[in-house]
Amino acid sequence: MAFSTEEEETLDSLKRWWNESGKSLALGVVILAVGYLGWSQWQGLQLAGTAEASDLFEELGTTVVLGPGVPVTDEARARAQTLVQQLKTDYPNTTYALYGALFGARLAADQNDLASAEAELQWLLDNTHSGLFGATDPSLIMTAQLRLARVILARGDAERALALLDGVTPGAFEAEHAEIRGDVLVALGRPTEAQASFQAAQQAGSTSTTLQMKLDDLALGS
Repeated sequence: MAFSTEEEETLDSLKRWWNESGKSLALGVVILAVGYLGWSQWQGLQLAGTAEASDLFEELGTTVVLGPGVPVTDEARARAQTLVQQLKTDYPNTTYALYGALFGARLAADQNDLASAEAELQWLLDNTHSGLFGATDPSLIMTAQLRLARVILARGDAERALALLDGVTPGAFEAEHAEIRGDVLVALGRPTEAQASFQAAQQAGSTSTTLQMKLDDLALGS
């Protein structure tokens, strides 16, 4: 699939942001997936027969979470995709399947397969849980929403990305949300609003040099 120059720049930005913000998530996702469950929920999941899902997820983690700068081989990627699909098909009601979909989206984005990345993230959001027990971790939901907005923007649909961002409450993700919103507004040709969003990201605590470069570029263009 051919991309325009503008789409290539947006795709490069998506990959750079995904890699920068996703390192800690990728390395710590197994801990997060188990930690947020709590001991009582963990016992309940085991009783429900999700030990197999746990094993699949552990294999997924060791398959794609490699050392710094170590690329994922084609063989490992294919195995990871199989594991993601198995988690979603056989254990769709588990937290493991949700995190598996997040992994799947990352793998797809790395291959420039934005349609598949969007589908994985949308599946995650469509299969979250609410309620007093077993509710999906809000930080996982917000992470998926922000990544989905990035993917939609990279696919050239800035209006839809903006609608998604405006429909969520970022909470602790305020800085990340504001920066992505600024990128969307730049794509829509609304530099004044984009500048305000980038400044809001800085005020929310972002110290990203890339963010400062975006502000500098807007200042030069005004």
